[in-house]
Amino acid sequence: MILPINNNFRPQVNLLIAEEWAGPVVVTKGTVHDTSNADGFISVDDGKLTGYVLYTIENGQCEILVLHSLLENHGIGSSLIKSVIQTAKENHCKCVWLITTNDNTHAIRYYQKFGFELTGVYLNALDESRKLKPSIPQLGNEGIPIKHEFEFSYFV
Repeated sequence: MILPINNNFRPQVNLLIAEEWAGPVVVTKGTVHDTSNADGFISVDDGKLTGYVLYTIENGQCEILVLHSLLENHGIGSSLIKSVIQTAKENHCKCVWLITTNDNTHAIRYYQKFGFELTGVYLNALDESRKLKPSIPQLGNEGIPIKHEFEFSYFV
């Protein structure tokens, strides 16, 4: 079941963001976002959190800040994204966009399969991001150096 994030699950989501993203701060395209109170949706199955997505809407665009499915290949991520897209439409946004890093090959494949378009590549962007958030690691998935930001957009 997909629900708007609520106070019952917010502490658990914030804890997971702290563990997974050294949160609550995330940096995209040189902008610092505090996710601790960001709007979002949660996926709940039998009273247990199975995923979450956090987003922000500004200037007719919706940015996905964090997406995390705790159970892979169950449609959770897709359901969460669809909820954000619906919210973006209701708020008259032109697109839903997000940033992922060059090491996140799983996400890069996933977003393209979902229908997102690669709309920007920011070479060496993580050099600047680390100035704003020094806890960003140098190495990511499969030992790939984390250097670049890839922007994906879904036009609504």
